[in-house]
Amino acid sequence: MALNPDELAAVIARDIPPYSYVNLGIGRPTRVADHLTPGSGVVLHTENGMLNMGPAAAGEQIDTDLTNAGKQPVTELPGASYFHHADSFMMMRGGHLDVCVLGAFQVATNGDLANWHTGEADAIPAVGGAMDLAIGARQVFVLMSLFDKQGRPKLVPQCTQPLTGLACVSRVYTELAVFDVGPGGAVVRDTFGITVDELRERLDVPLAAL
Repeated sequence: MALNPDELAAVIARDIPPYSYVNLGIGRPTRVADHLTPGSGVVLHTENGMLNMGPAAAGEQIDTDLTNAGKQPVTELPGASYFHHADSFMMMRGGHLDVCVLGAFQVATNGDLANWHTGEADAIPAVGGAMDLAIGARQVFVLMSLFDKQGRPKLVPQCTQPLTGLACVSRVYTELAVFDVGPGGAVVRDTFGITVDELRERLDVPLAAL
């Protein structure tokens, strides 16, 4: 059975190495914060200037001055710190993040990423910090649906939409499967309610399997 967004976020949380410094992109990637286990040592970084962010805030926990980059209210963990936006981007660009989790419109099997503009005339571009994260983080995980609203694959031989970064993505998490991508192409790590052969029938890319 295909995974729902929270189940998929939990899969990603389990795959993040302990004691990693991690940035979660706007949108579905923010759900990963709610599934990190206490004691994992993972430190969440936000591009708006916070280290050691906790899970989403609710009820009396909500502080309107304490948000993630997507303006969602969040909690803070012991030892949390705050800093200037420019310092946050220096951390992103300087190679200080172990992992970032981003959304995407397309990912190519060699790891190219397209996630800031669909290329359509009426689309609203959203540059944000994705380009900085794509080149600055040691590993880039992508959380996305495997197909778009028209049923077209988003894991592709070559991106046709404007690129965010070249050969930067290492792993792609979707509701149907998890893929490693890179110079050797796409490798299926895990599947959810579908077989590798069925994936091969629906995708236009060669697939290897672990």
